[in-house]
Amino acid sequence: MIEYNVRPSFRQRLVLANPFTSPAFIAAFGVLFITVIALFTAPYIGMADNGDFFRITYSNGLYFNQPDYDSQYFGYFIKQFGIFQYYNENQAILNSSQSLFIKLAIGLNKLLYSDKVFDVRFQAAMYTILYVCAIYILIESITWKMSRKQGLLIAAIAIFIFGDTAYTAFFNSFFGESVVTIMMIFVFGSWLALYRKRYNDYAMLALLVTSTVILTTSKQQNAPVGMIISVLAITLIWIRRDTLFRWLTMGSVILMMFTGVATYLNISKEFVDINQYHAMTRGVLNQSSNPEDTLKSFGIDEQFAILKGTIYYEQYGTIDVKSPILEKEFYSRYGFVPILKYYASNPGPLNAILNVAAKSAFTIRPPAMGNYEKSAGKEYGSHTRFFSGYSLLKEKLAPRTFGFVVIWVLLILALYMPSCIAAVKEGNLRGIQRMALILATMGVGVSGILVSIIGAGDADLSKHEFLFTLSFDLVTFLAVSNVIGRFIFKDVQRNTTGGYNPEVQKDVGA
Repeated sequence: MIEYNVRPSFRQRLVLANPFTSPAFIAAFGVLFITVIALFTAPYIGMADNGDFFRITYSNGLYFNQPDYDSQYFGYFIKQFGIFQYYNENQAILNSSQSLFIKLAIGLNKLLYSDKVFDVRFQAAMYTILYVCAIYILIESITWKMSRKQGLLIAAIAIFIFGDTAYTAFFNSFFGESVVTIMMIFVFGSWLALYRKRYNDYAMLALLVTSTVILTTSKQQNAPVGMIISVLAITLIWIRRDTLFRWLTMGSVILMMFTGVATYLNISKEFVDINQYHAMTRGVLNQSSNPEDTLKSFGIDEQFAILKGTIYYEQYGTIDVKSPILEKEFYSRYGFVPILKYYASNPGPLNAILNVAAKSAFTIRPPAMGNYEKSAGKEYGSHTRFFSGYSLLKEKLAPRTFGFVVIWVLLILALYMPSCIAAVKEGNLRGIQRMALILATMGVGVSGILVSIIGAGDADLSKHEFLFTLSFDLVTFLAVSNVIGRFIFKDVQRNTTGGYNPEVQKDVGA
């Protein structure tokens, strides 16, 4: 390693001291610039409704005010909605932290635009600001103490991945993936900042806990998120010696675990029935070569094999999915645990459905929903290609088997285990936080796959597995960044005073 003792010039010191030239700022500004072009300039990019929007819009005071709204399902993005002017009799179908952001956006819309018509771009603007802040913290936590060349390369990669419109198009919609994306990046960035001892520990702990709670409560299927993160976050209790921090961290762990459990217990019966129906008809039975015998193993009448492959929402189904017969003879005979036991004792069907899940595990943008308004003149269901290089490459090149997911997990663990073991031997509990974060993120991602297939079969997998594809991107991006920090340009690493910084290699190495 070459050491440098040459004092930098005034111009070099000015560049190093200027926050507007930092890799974090460049990455955040790049993502902001691309997102503004995509979402706020014509033709506007968003996400079409797949029929789910009513679950979150009506209870928050919005309604569909376009007469041909139903005919635009799946095909066209719609940016304006009506605001209820009088009593709203619609009760919440689901409890979600997403409602907080919708209500804030409506308030901003009324203040600056109209109290009768809601433009979803006000929500998108709010999400964009939060997203850019999350990207800034993430990149700052990764590139802190790196050389400028390393930092700029990582910033460019961050723009390529997180500026992709497959992620940001969700902001112009009422899908919960917007909240999931932003909060997951906040969780990742704040925990990484605690590991790097960047920013105030108390502030980063507060950001980690707040983001985890919002993330867990944003979608009912995210109930495991709070539980998984809380278990790994126990290690944070001992990174500081002061009693106040330890008590606050302990309370935070309890809060995150409670949030996960409460979210699970608060899932409405309607959603339980929908997911339970699909878990059997689109999961267990779909992968069975003899559905009659499979049903017998659950103690269910074999005549229900006729439901194989059907979905809950079929207009003219074989049987009324809400009928007392189904409730008594079908739903009551199985649940999450019996299905888990079935897959555990039948590796063939388990492997088959895991591979089915893997086919959608690397898709960021749901293929069923279009991105353009009808007025843009695009074909029904058209997808934007604007700044979509990463999502298209990822979907095209990623292997479509669950075996690849297993290999990816093992490779990441092998990459980071040596430094974790070294930190344990040194008694450096802050030093193990990177591994704790990686385990939590991978656990959240893989749980997204398992919960989806066991809880709802292959129904709408591309959306149900969104947590995995986001977790995959975050962990892989961190790994690539650490490789850059350890091996690339290492002969020119310097600190801000001009001398070689021995802590650089120690901090950024894998």
